[in-house]
Amino acid sequence: MSSFERYSAYRDSGIKWLGEIPEHWEVKKLKFIMSQIQTGTTPSTNNKNFFDGNLNWFNPKDLNREFLVESENKLTQLALQRKEIKLFQKDSILIVGIGATTGKIAYLNINGTFNQQITGFHSNIHDNKFLFYAMKNFSNIFLKIANYTTLPILNNEFFNSFFILLSPKQEQIKIASFLDKKTKQLDQAIEQKEQLIELLKERRQILINDAVTKGLDRTVSFKDSGVEWIGEIPFDWKSSKLKFISRKIIDGTHFTPTYQDKGIVFLRVTDLHNKTIDLSQVRYISEIEHIELVKRCRPEKGDLLLSKNGTIGLTKIVDWDFDFSIFVSLCLIKIIHAIMIPELLEYQIKSDIFTQQLREAGKTTSVTNLHLEMIKDLLVLIPPKEIQQQIVNYIEKNNQKIDKAITLQQQQIIKLKEYKTTLIDSVVTGKVRVNDE
Repeated sequence: MSSFERYSAYRDSGIKWLGEIPEHWEVKKLKFIMSQIQTGTTPSTNNKNFFDGNLNWFNPKDLNREFLVESENKLTQLALQRKEIKLFQKDSILIVGIGATTGKIAYLNINGTFNQQITGFHSNIHDNKFLFYAMKNFSNIFLKIANYTTLPILNNEFFNSFFILLSPKQEQIKIASFLDKKTKQLDQAIEQKEQLIELLKERRQILINDAVTKGLDRTVSFKDSGVEWIGEIPFDWKSSKLKFISRKIIDGTHFTPTYQDKGIVFLRVTDLHNKTIDLSQVRYISEIEHIELVKRCRPEKGDLLLSKNGTIGLTKIVDWDFDFSIFVSLCLIKIIHAIMIPELLEYQIKSDIFTQQLREAGKTTSVTNLHLEMIKDLLVLIPPKEIQQQIVNYIEKNNQKIDKAITLQQQQIIKLKEYKTTLIDSVVTGKVRVNDE
């Protein structure tokens, strides 16, 4: 921000969280500057004539975008005839006032209405784009001082009494124009980096697919795999169903045990989302209950865990020594290590060998849960034992490079977003002055 100038004179705003403001700026309650402040409405869902029309009707999910051009759901003109349904004109501001995404804010680039979780704002005397940036900047303050039950609630009473900082109208227009230009540039830079991350992830997937189906040596002879979507595989590779290279394939307990503060670790699908098991987030059961559960399903070091319900396809090789039990949402695969190392099986599950079989199964039935029989019948490719570790090492080495590149882009995205937030705050609170360009 060093390239910006400060205003010539400042004064105390009289508001603790706002601090000093430019001398010629003023602080007013929203109710005195907004011509409209109104919570949205959901028409009766019993009347199908109110829905599937051409009138934009926004919900909190739509506000994932900052600038709104179309809603996912639509109302009919008949719904608009109901007096509680208010149409807000283009250049209005929408804020989620209740729910998990409370405080999320967006700008209407079209006419539209919205549901009861959202409050709409429009001013006839101030620049609405400036007000959007100002309210976006103060959204964190909204959440700090909002009324709370279990979640923050931003209602009309709250908004009416909320103070906002205002520059003169022509300065508002200049600030809004400046922020439109600068934030667009930052958003484009962020989008480019997000696209690069997706390309890196695609590259990683291609690398895994290639290595687990073709191997590393392309000078060897190849043969038809007998599976159209796999194509040719190295001549000395074999294919098998998973059940024939495993000592046991079984899921966890089918009933919810009694959880306690300490005891034996009890793993669920949610515990497989990260690279390592977060013991601060796991559930615990008694040793007595654990002893009963492991009579049927006893996880051991070197086994492979596979999620079969909820998020399908998460994997984790057991590389720890502490005792634990698993829920029905997880499958335990005791692979025969003399035939295949678990790391290679894990990469095959992460490859198209696994996902394509799910797609094929999905043609005849909806695959929301993996049944044990389907898991047992999964096709796996078996390279000669002496090259399995080579394949795994090759994938891991390249994955490290790709992960490093992805992390770098993610760090740069964080910095760009932080700069965008700082830029908006500095300009709409008058910490710096926007000069004529």
